[in-house]
Amino acid sequence: MLAQVRSYTLFGLDAVPVTVEVDVSPGLPSYALVGLPDKAVEESRERVRAALKNAGFPYPQARVVVNLAPAELRKEGSHFDLPIALGLLAAQGVVPLEALSPFAVAGELGLDGSLRPVPGAVNLALGALAEGRRLLLPIENAQEGALVEGVAVYGAKDLREAVAFLRGEEALAQARPQDPLEEANTLLDLRDVKGQAKAKRALEIAASGHHHLLLVGSPGSGKTMLARRLPHLMPPLTPEAALEATRIHSAAGQALRGLIRTPPFRAPHHTVSYAGLIGGGAIPKPGEVSLAHRGVLFLDELPEFSRDALEALRQPLEDGVVTIARARASLTFPARFLLVAAMNPCPCGWHGDPERPCTCTPITRQRYADRISGPLLDRFDLVVEVPRLTPEELARAPEGESTLTVRQRVLAARERMLARQGRPNGELSGRALRQHTALSPASQALLQAAAKRLALSARAYDRILRVARTIADLAGSESIREDHLAEALTYRRSLG
Repeated sequence: MLAQVRSYTLFGLDAVPVTVEVDVSPGLPSYALVGLPDKAVEESRERVRAALKNAGFPYPQARVVVNLAPAELRKEGSHFDLPIALGLLAAQGVVPLEALSPFAVAGELGLDGSLRPVPGAVNLALGALAEGRRLLLPIENAQEGALVEGVAVYGAKDLREAVAFLRGEEALAQARPQDPLEEANTLLDLRDVKGQAKAKRALEIAASGHHHLLLVGSPGSGKTMLARRLPHLMPPLTPEAALEATRIHSAAGQALRGLIRTPPFRAPHHTVSYAGLIGGGAIPKPGEVSLAHRGVLFLDELPEFSRDALEALRQPLEDGVVTIARARASLTFPARFLLVAAMNPCPCGWHGDPERPCTCTPITRQRYADRISGPLLDRFDLVVEVPRLTPEELARAPEGESTLTVRQRVLAARERMLARQGRPNGELSGRALRQHTALSPASQALLQAAAKRLALSARAYDRILRVARTIADLAGSESIREDHLAEALTYRRSLG
């Protein structure tokens, strides 16, 4: 008897339909699995056999052929366990074939018949939605799959419960997504950082216009604290952006409580590999740059990252996507993130500190700064010094504005940008950049003089215009004044 069960395989962020065909016919007991399975799928044979036996269901003593169609597409992952098991039961008449037809199924089986969670529940639910199917998942995945509106998702705790549900012997409640966490419980307040008025101003500009930011300062000056508060200054994600970010995290196997509505914050360690940062694998998986999509990618101790990994950031910083080519597949992942990096001024960390002497030679400091290439440094819109405050200065430092107060200005400035050009100022280019950053003759003369003195590249020149436009939007000004341009120029500094 032949049974067919619908499932999916993840190809990048997309759930590609796969039909699990199970044929049980008379003959010597044998088991053949075809359809380009990977090692995890091949090993499903033993998991399925033990799960059926321990759950009290028969395993066919006959010739069994399992085909994963389409045959030319590589299949990977343990989530084919449940569809194969249900196909075997349906081929023996234990589960009605008509009960399986409206469903798509995915789940890993334990040897005792329990169902274990699998990655990509949101993507699987999007695949089921596209085909107009209901979705049967392990109970731990059900709420995640239910984040996709318009698809009925059911969660079973084990094989017995799934079979009873399909046979109409037991009802399963349709899954509902969890309530999101209250923002007040997760908000990081900017008032926790004492002093650092210029760095806080740079954070406000970066959040408003989506400008990349480099913080330079001695250890303990507050660089990491500042960076971690940036996502809470940024506007919340739109429904489309929230679903896009959630799909990426789901495909990467991240635990999700709900749709990602706050811009993500990713802070990989400086030992991260090229593949971990950009993405990779035989069938490519998203890396940190994609997990930070629509949010913040924070690189602490920037010069300590490998040169290859840092140079690979240049293309996604410009294009907002990263393309990974492998022999089996070439996939493109979204990667429009706000890059925030932090570094010490020198290897010992104390160059320029008023209290602790620097032990580095000028050549050592220059070599340290040279670990960051000129083209990558050129892509930072804002380079800000974050000085270490003495205990006396910390005690006298004013509390400053709260995150909520600053975010109100950020939201107002972002609304002006979207109403004027439909995108943040940091993403302006070409004709749109020239149209919305027109300068008065006096401002043009100031910029030309600064460009000559600082030896600015064409890219840096444009980035100063974008930052000046954001400063003007924060001030509620329709035009870029000289003071806006002068402030933008203060955020260009060289290293070394």
